[in-house]
Amino acid sequence: MKKKLGFGLMRLPLMDPEDAGSINVPLLEEMVDTFLERGFTYFDTAWMYCDGKSEEAVKKVLVSRHPRDSFTLTTKLPAYMLKKEEDREWLFSRQLERTGAGFFDYYWLHDVNAETLQTFEKLHCFDFILEKKKAGLVKHVGFSYHDGPELLDEILTQHPEMEYVQLQLNYLDWDSLGVQSRACYDVAAKHGKPVIVMEPVKGGTLAKVPKEVKSLFAAADPEMSVPSWAIRFAASHENVIMVLSGMSDMAQLLDNTGYMENFTPLTEEENRMMYQAAGILRSSIAIPCTGCSYCTVNCPMNIAIPRYFSLYNNAMLEDPEKTWSPQQGYYERLTLRFSKASACLKCGQCEAMCPQHLPIRQHLEKVARLFEN
Repeated sequence: MKKKLGFGLMRLPLMDPEDAGSINVPLLEEMVDTFLERGFTYFDTAWMYCDGKSEEAVKKVLVSRHPRDSFTLTTKLPAYMLKKEEDREWLFSRQLERTGAGFFDYYWLHDVNAETLQTFEKLHCFDFILEKKKAGLVKHVGFSYHDGPELLDEILTQHPEMEYVQLQLNYLDWDSLGVQSRACYDVAAKHGKPVIVMEPVKGGTLAKVPKEVKSLFAAADPEMSVPSWAIRFAASHENVIMVLSGMSDMAQLLDNTGYMENFTPLTEEENRMMYQAAGILRSSIAIPCTGCSYCTVNCPMNIAIPRYFSLYNNAMLEDPEKTWSPQQGYYERLTLRFSKASACLKCGQCEAMCPQHLPIRQHLEKVARLFEN
């Protein structure tokens, strides 16, 4: 892995913005080809991405069109699909079939946290992925992680056989009390585990920053895009070997590959600027949702939680003197397909799935007050 930018296949170009599974295959083919032509090789997918269609798209746009030795591919074993040990083999076989990859260069336990760890341990999933490695069906094993540094330390102590850790790391979450990116990064480094970064732009949040932050970045280098600072911040850490970026159009891909083709780490002065930007952002973002949609998997009311949170955040960042917000119209159109925020049953399943540990039920009440009253 020579270049530090990976293609995260969770937020892909769509034919219908309201249908996460309507992947624009011709455009994605063009993006994948360009990514490879520019010398980047790392692709990351998972069972649940794009409404379950991401792994199938990998077969269409990547595996069937490019030599197997020209790219590396990661996918993951999801805890929520596991009820018994036999499910592990069924899922793995289906993933090989869906991707057509023959083998996986990297295979992770997906979204390890205090809750999912119980499932992974009970069903001996750490041993399972090691068996796949011994069989030659997986080259490297590890896990993606969404929890605190204390638990991460325990896991890496008990499972030193894990080779990599995938962490959420960005300049807004670096010193966050909820995500604790810095502390988790330090734990991984202590155990000698290289880090692969997810959510460097926090689901697009760090691409749409307040004017004050834009001005800060423009003064430092007017040629660099806003999201480039976020990705470069993550890539500048010594123990980070790969930074994943979900790219939903060609402009994003060209921008990302442009500044990462000959990547140079941030200077000390630029790092100080990033901490300053984080301070500004913390005072302006109402709901720090990344849009991963884990919360919607088991929602009994089919509430479009991340989409509603995004609209709420957009509304909160608008000029307070405006008498009308376009977010209202977007919300009303979404409620024709999904339940309203006020339909929440307070069951709490969403919060159990949330990697950001957000009080989702409380935030849905805010959304309902803003858009439904």
